[in-house]
Amino acid sequence: MTIKLYNTASRRKEIFEPLEPGRVGMYVCGVTVYDLCHIGHARSAIVFDVLSRYLRARGFEVTYVRNFTDVDDKIIERAREMGRDPGDIAREYIRAFHEDMARLGVAPADHEPKATEHIDGMIRMIRTLMEKGFAYEVDGDVFYSIEAFRDYGALSGRKMEDLQAGSRVAVDAKKKNPHDFALWKAAKPGEPRWESPWGPGRPGWHMECSVMSSHFLGNTFDIHGGGRDLLFPHHENERAQSIAANGGGFARYWVHNGFVTVDSEKMSKSLGNFLTIRDALETYHPEVLRLFLLSKHYRTPLDFSREAVMDLQAGLLRIYRTLQRLEERIGSPKTDQDPTGALRNPAEGTFPADFVGVMDDDLNTAAAVGLLFEKVREINRLMDEGVSKELLHKERDDLMAAASVLGILRESPRDFELGLAEAAGRLDAGKIEDMIRQRAEARKARDWKTADAIRDRLKEMGVILEDGPGGTTWRPDV
Repeated sequence: MTIKLYNTASRRKEIFEPLEPGRVGMYVCGVTVYDLCHIGHARSAIVFDVLSRYLRARGFEVTYVRNFTDVDDKIIERAREMGRDPGDIAREYIRAFHEDMARLGVAPADHEPKATEHIDGMIRMIRTLMEKGFAYEVDGDVFYSIEAFRDYGALSGRKMEDLQAGSRVAVDAKKKNPHDFALWKAAKPGEPRWESPWGPGRPGWHMECSVMSSHFLGNTFDIHGGGRDLLFPHHENERAQSIAANGGGFARYWVHNGFVTVDSEKMSKSLGNFLTIRDALETYHPEVLRLFLLSKHYRTPLDFSREAVMDLQAGLLRIYRTLQRLEERIGSPKTDQDPTGALRNPAEGTFPADFVGVMDDDLNTAAAVGLLFEKVREINRLMDEGVSKELLHKERDDLMAAASVLGILRESPRDFELGLAEAAGRLDAGKIEDMIRQRAEARKARDWKTADAIRDRLKEMGVILEDGPGGTTWRPDV
């Protein structure tokens, strides 16, 4: 089986062949940390989390780098509005990002560099570009000359003459060409600054990613990812300055995820139609949100609606209830083994082979989610037929291998149902446990009237009690 990825640079699916057999270097543009992240950021993070998980499941050793832009115009403006230090703003939202990602089940990248940690490397690259004739300095600002790089526009499919004819960029008298972009920005009062050969200032946004990617992955590496909105100008500029400074081909496969939309319009802070991850998690369970963001192919737009999310919630609940049935039949799954082992060399015609087949085809998580639901229906049928425990163990292992790649089914069935109820704002676990203790004391005192009243109240709250030899357990009625 062969992995294929859609390469934005060639505009077609290509067989994935890493530079070094068995090893993959992947760089993904992270967030600019000036505010809480929205659902569009969550989609990008989850898509590349799944790509990293899948490559590892298929036996590759992956070095995954995802950066933080912690010095930028937006951060400076936010700090000015709030009367705070830009560095404090950046640190606050980096913490918030990590908290959001942990709840969504997004694993930390192997390296998570901050732009401010690599200023010296940026100054060195800018100096190299100037020495090679690709950059020029004016009054402490340094710009990249796009006309000096003949291949400019190749990644995004833009031609130089089209850029010039349709130019809408703000006119800057310092620039030789309106589309030349800043590599170094001269310091302004109250802004963060570093010393450089051109005077105090700070790096341009595009320069940051070029230096951080090459620092960890070398001048040429396998995969560069990010949202579709970054293709131009950010990724085009990254590619131009990196190739000009370092030679080589920079990234070999460019992978871009599509937008999250609301009423077919891109979700963004500038349009004011965004939903933060935190706000979403006040209403939806993290795994439900994650599954929703994987329910369409990563390159296609994904329209956010409550109805669509709730459909996925119902489907995920069915899966968890199937896992509960399995636990009652064959016990809890083992936790001391690699759940993805079944995906290494799957036999043709099996569920793992089908899952690998759709994931090999440009990370088709939409088809993979469909296979998961089909597998659950099959497992329920097998349990109804009373098949052997050995077969049910195999079926569950196959299901969990796929779920591990998608980053779902991380909880026990009971915890998931409780999480659904808590996300809906209906249940308080602490209060419920207190009421169950009060009921137990009433039963011990043979106060059946009080015990029955507590049971009835819990039922009204949406709590199902199950009395057994080991005591009373409960689950939400969702």
